Amino acid sequence: MATFLLEVGTEELPASFVSEALAQWREHIPAQLAEAFLTPGAIEYYGTPRRLALLLLELPEKQPDREEEAKGPPVQAAFKDGKPTKAAEGFARSKNVTVEDLEIRETDKGAFVYVQHKIPGRAAAELLRDWIPEWILNLEGKRFMRWGDGDLKFPRPIRWLVTLLDDQLIPLTLENGSEQCMSDRTSQGHRVLHPETLVLNHADEYATKLRNAFVEVSVEQRQTQIQKAVQQAAQSVDGAARIDADLLSEVANLVEWPTAVVGQFEPEFLELPSEVAVMEMESHQRYFPVLHPTQANQLLPFFVTVSNGDPSKSTLIAEGNGRVIRARLSDGKFFFDADRAVPLNSFVAKLDAVTFEERLGSMGAKVKRIQAIAALIATQLNFSEAESQQLQRAAYLCKADLVTQMVGEFPELQGVMGEKYARHSGEPDAVAVAISEHYLPRGANDKLPKSLLGQVLGLADRLDTLVGIFSLGMLPSGSSDPFALRRAANAIVTVAWDANMEIDLQALLDQIVAAFVENSALAVDSPEPLRSQLQEFFLQRIQTLLQDDLTVDYDLVNAVVGENDPDYAQRALMDLLDVRDRATFLQHIRQNGILERIYETVNRASRLAAQGDLDTRTLDPVKVVDPDRFQQDSERAFLEALQALLPETKAAQQDRDYQRLVTGLEAAAPVVSRFFDGPESVLVMDKDPAIKQNRLNLLGLLRNHARVLADFSQIVKE
Repeated sequence: MATFLLEVGTEELPASFVSEALAQWREHIPAQLAEAFLTPGAIEYYGTPRRLALLLLELPEKQPDREEEAKGPPVQAAFKDGKPTKAAEGFARSKNVTVEDLEIRETDKGAFVYVQHKIPGRAAAELLRDWIPEWILNLEGKRFMRWGDGDLKFPRPIRWLVTLLDDQLIPLTLENGSEQCMSDRTSQGHRVLHPETLVLNHADEYATKLRNAFVEVSVEQRQTQIQKAVQQAAQSVDGAARIDADLLSEVANLVEWPTAVVGQFEPEFLELPSEVAVMEMESHQRYFPVLHPTQANQLLPFFVTVSNGDPSKSTLIAEGNGRVIRARLSDGKFFFDADRAVPLNSFVAKLDAVTFEERLGSMGAKVKRIQAIAALIATQLNFSEAESQQLQRAAYLCKADLVTQMVGEFPELQGVMGEKYARHSGEPDAVAVAISEHYLPRGANDKLPKSLLGQVLGLADRLDTLVGIFSLGMLPSGSSDPFALRRAANAIVTVAWDANMEIDLQALLDQIVAAFVENSALAVDSPEPLRSQLQEFFLQRIQTLLQDDLTVDYDLVNAVVGENDPDYAQRALMDLLDVRDRATFLQHIRQNGILERIYETVNRASRLAAQGDLDTRTLDPVKVVDPDRFQQDSERAFLEALQALLPETKAAQQDRDYQRLVTGLEAAAPVVSRFFDGPESVLVMDKDPAIKQNRLNLLGLLRNHARVLADFSQIVKE
């Protein structure tokens, strides 16, 4: 067993690429090694701003010899008059065997030549020499560059290459025009703290020798060190550091030997909204804010930076960082004061000069559409007059902060500043909160809006975006979704589910699309294609959210959303809460075993009912079942079971209490079993058409009751 080291030394890499590159190696390299029968005992991945590296531990020194069976040419091509042809000889030669080793086997396509042949294992060093350039040059990322006069591309110039198998160098060269990067056993330590070249005698001394040269090559270890050091630094000024996970990950890939440095700024800047100061520190400067240890979100006039320089210069570093953040906070204070000099509503008129999308008009036009859509939702939810007025005011102001100086400088603060400026302008609290919350959720794991006005306003904004962008034919495809339409539709459904909001999405889409087509300057001939595309898009998002977020099995999702079933599709869009409740309920009764007990009864009835002509919605047997045509007591019992089931099903429909329906189906199961089997069983497909239809109607009614919950034909039996 051997240890292999690969280190790719570069100029300072973008922090994001370090994580991306190591993730790609983790995905591809183990699979390639396993496929080549060279699985190591372990793989360690390392990355810093100046290097990407990996160690293969307990790596076999060569592949094992192995035997494989090979299929050769047909017998008629391999032998003529009992003698081998050139085809047979060539096949044998290619497998390093003699013609005598070949055997003939019959297959369904005729007789062929086969042979068992040995494949000698190749040395690990030989294979690695082939693979290393691929591992480096097949990495993908943004903004690759060329350097020198060559065609080699990488995020930053490659300056050194280490390829050691134990203590032996695997020689190889990366060609880049007139430049060559030849593998060696020399690496580089910290640029400032250890500028001397390092000589690596053995692969297994890599991490230790780099640490001695002030380079911590483990990303995970650097993150741990940074987290601990930053908190200790914050405690030194009686505070607690706010450590954002994304910022921690980024900073860890910006330094090789982290040193936490405390800086400070004037307390007067604490008059700024904390969101502004935090945004300045985290997003723009990569500083960790310091909070009061007991008062939530209360900033202290300190920050912690992570230096990659000389720790003895920490005082100078802190002073320099302090000057930078003071300038940034001074700008923020100027913007904040200037914006508050006028009321928030004074900014609304400026939205007419801001383009939302060239063909869809200005942001001011979008605000008017949001107001109209919000009114439609308010009508569905039976808003009071006062609630409707507040909603309209929030919709009127919801984009006003986009043209403020603060949001112009910090677009990430849209909505946040709108809320603060609304409060400063004397707007009601509900209006101010809605302005901020209508952007939520901003991403997959973000918090959801909690106020009703914020929820409705967010739905209206996203629905307008979806209808408008879809009307331009700019539908998401593959991984391309520049307007984040999937995220917008996901948010609409998720917010409705979280708030238990009883909205009819289908009716909303009908109304919004019709109004858009009527009022748009775009040449949209008919609302139908646009409406159909949006409905299908939302159904796809509902299915995805049920499976991914609510962990409902795929077949149960199909059973409630329907597979090419307009009734179920329409029902899902008309009642988002109902499709959620039915899916999660099905998952529940699958887990507790009830679904299995009713599955066969429902499916058996449904398969036969399909041969009748009863529609799929009738539940009451009064007009479709004639007791005078019964010939067995089992038919009468079946009818009585359906009559007993009817009020339970109607209650399930009204209250979404599907347990009552399932309990009724469980009670009917033995009755249906007697109808099919045993001494009282009947032949459903009777020669008398009237009797046959009567029995098929009994089965059709049972199917229809079950369809109130789901299409059982879509459920896969466990």
